Amino acid sequence: MAQRPGTPRLLRELNDRAALDLLVEQGPLTRAQIGELTGLSKVTASQLLSRLEERGLVEITGEQAGGRGPNAALYGVVPSSAYVAGLEVGPDGVVCGVADITGRIIAQVTVDPNGAGDPVKLVHNAVVKACRSAKVALGRLNAFVIGSPGVVDPRTGDVKFAFDLPAWHEGVLAALRTDLRRPVTIENDANLAAVAERAYGAARGVDDFALMWLDRGLGLSIMLGGRLHRGRSGGAGEIGYLPVPGAPLPRGIGRPKEGEEGVTESSTWGILALAGGYGSLVGADAVRELAHAHGVHEPTAIECVRAAAAAEERGGAFLDELANRISYGVTSVNIVLDPGLVVLSGQLGRAGGRPLAGRIERAVGLASPTRPEVVVTEVEGNPVLRGALHAALVQARDEVFSTR
Repeated sequence: MAQRPGTPRLLRELNDRAALDLLVEQGPLTRAQIGELTGLSKVTASQLLSRLEERGLVEITGEQAGGRGPNAALYGVVPSSAYVAGLEVGPDGVVCGVADITGRIIAQVTVDPNGAGDPVKLVHNAVVKACRSAKVALGRLNAFVIGSPGVVDPRTGDVKFAFDLPAWHEGVLAALRTDLRRPVTIENDANLAAVAERAYGAARGVDDFALMWLDRGLGLSIMLGGRLHRGRSGGAGEIGYLPVPGAPLPRGIGRPKEGEEGVTESSTWGILALAGGYGSLVGADAVRELAHAHGVHEPTAIECVRAAAAAEERGGAFLDELANRISYGVTSVNIVLDPGLVVLSGQLGRAGGRPLAGRIERAVGLASPTRPEVVVTEVEGNPVLRGALHAALVQARDEVFSTR
C-alpha cells in the first residue's frame, strides 16, 4: 500500500509539539522521560530532541543522576526563543508584563497616564518601559494581549466602548498594530481574569464556569466548553445592567449623544447607564454605604469587606446582606447557564474570602433549582495581567513551536 504523502512529516510535527508542550508544562525532562510520557521509542525521542535543538527551541539544562551508568541529560525549552507582552489598561494607568516562552514573567511595570489621552502612546510607553526592565528588544516580542474594561467586538477585535476610557474606541486596534508592528489582541478584562483562573487558579482545567469580577468595576465572564462566551456583539457579561429587585431599572441605555452626562466627543458607541440595575446594588459606593449602615466604617468598600470577613462577629450582618445582593446576579447566571462553579475575583471578591463566598453559595442555593460551588480566586498576582500573558503565550507558542 502506498504511504499517504505528508504523513511522516505530520507525525513529526505532532510529536515535536507534544514534547514542547510537555517541557513547558513540567519543566526539564530526560530523553527517557519524554519518550515515556509521549509513548515514543528511545530512537524517535532522540531524533525529536535533535530536531528541536537544531531549531534552537530546546537545550540541555543539566543532568539527572540515576543508578548505574552515566547521568542522563535534562532538556528544557530555550526561554529566549520567544517573548510576549501582556497589559492591563485602566483609567489610573497601565500595567505591562513581559514573559519568556516558558511563561516566566521577567519584568512588570506600571505607567501613570499623566493625562495622556492617546491610547497608542500610552501602550507604547508602557511596553518600552517593560522591555527595558526585561532587557528585551521590543522587536523580539511575538505577541501582545491587552486587557481593557468595556465591550470588545468579537468580530473585529476592536473596542466598542469603555466608559472609563473614552479615548479607547473603534480604530485603536489597527493603530496599535501599526505602531507595534506585531500581532495585538484586545480582550475584556474580566474575560482575561477567567483565562487566568482556568490556567492557574480555582477553575484549573474546568470547562464550564462563571467568574464574577467585583472590583472598581463590575463584570462577569462565562466559560463554556473551555471557550469564552462573548455574545454576538461582545456584550455578554455586562451584568451591571441586569434589572434586579431593590434597584430602579437601568435607564439611558443605547447610543450616547454628545452633550449628555459622561459623554465626550470621542465616545463613538456605547451603553450609557445613568442609574439603576445590579451595579447600583453591588458597586463600590453602594457596598461602602451598606457597610457603614452596619457599623463597619473603613474608608473604602474593599477595606470594609476585608474587615468584616476578618471579624464576622462584627461584620456578619453586613456580609449577609452583601451576599444576598450579589446572589441576585449569580442566581440569574446559574438558572440560565448552570455553570456548576462560580469564582469570585477582583479585589472586593478576594477581600470577602470564604466568609462571603459561602454566604453567596447558600443564598443562590435557596433561590435556584441547583446550587453551584462558589469559590474565591486562587490566581496569584494581577489576574488580568496573568490572563493577558497566558493568552499571548498561547499565540506565541503556536507560532514558534510550529515547523518553520
